[in-house]
Amino acid sequence: MIEVGRIQEILKTKPSGHLFHREGQELEFKQQFNFGGLAEYFRDFAAFANNRGGLVVFGVTDKPRRPKGLSKGASEQFEKIDPERISGFLLDLFSPSIDWEQQSFEVNGAIFGVFRIYEASAKPVIAKKDEGKNSVIRNGEIYYRYGGRTQRIQYAELESIINRRIKQNNEAWVDLVKKINYAGPANAAVLDTEKSIIEKNDAQILVVDEALAKKLRFIKEGHFEEKLGSPTLKLIGDLVPMHQVEVIRRVRENLTKAFPLSATELADEVQRINPQVKRHQIWDAIKENGLKDNPDYAAYNFRNKRQEDEYHSKGLIPSAVPTIYNRNAVTFLANVLENTQEDT
Repeated sequence: MIEVGRIQEILKTKPSGHLFHREGQELEFKQQFNFGGLAEYFRDFAAFANNRGGLVVFGVTDKPRRPKGLSKGASEQFEKIDPERISGFLLDLFSPSIDWEQQSFEVNGAIFGVFRIYEASAKPVIAKKDEGKNSVIRNGEIYYRYGGRTQRIQYAELESIINRRIKQNNEAWVDLVKKINYAGPANAAVLDTEKSIIEKNDAQILVVDEALAKKLRFIKEGHFEEKLGSPTLKLIGDLVPMHQVEVIRRVRENLTKAFPLSATELADEVQRINPQVKRHQIWDAIKENGLKDNPDYAAYNFRNKRQEDEYHSKGLIPSAVPTIYNRNAVTFLANVLENTQEDT
């Protein structure tokens, strides 16, 4: 569900009537909704899904950005959207699937239409065929959100997506092998999610969620549970307690090797590529595109475990913790700021 407060915040205006917020890595504005523009919208869908997800807000004028709302005709078209048909179109156009939702909002007496696109769990999302006027979507292309613009993905971002997918796959195998080793091959079983069964040579194993386990009471065969409705499991054999399931947390070694640039060094590199860019534009682009919180480009260089624990428990970054960046951040910012220069 899209939060109305978030949309109200996005549509806040200055005394001049212009929007405070600009288009960015997770935000796109459109003036009116039209079924004829679906291919263009879908292109944005794929770009957001390949990055961190985002919102497409209809009802905002272009140059200057003002929240005027949808016309009656555009609002009626937006309300007529059939989610099943749209999802069908997306499945026909892209692989893997794109998760999305739609909603209308009334803000200051005007109606706005909003699409929310979720970050894809399996990237990259790739176009399967040509679609739209002048082939807005092209077979085999991958789209990505750079700042306030959707375009074909660049090498650095595609490499990052591929490396992350390889890493996730490798970590999944390592986790599986460690758990088998921990339990012992004779005690291991395989959960087949397609068949919905747990397979083992000579028995079956039931894995119970920790939250559910706290609510359950085990009874021994031949014993009875007198309390009506109490959640119980029949226990055949002996119950062997386990204090905890081993969870292995991987801390990236050689953090500074993966993220060798300080903020100042990052700015120097970007200005070396694009000399006309000012420092404040770089800081603005970092903030607008959420680079500090994006592990593809940056990491927090905690000075001690207390700082890291505070971040994980409270979500707050101590002021003394610096952010460090990788080379992909340089390429990303140079690309975004080059586009910004072209638009001005």
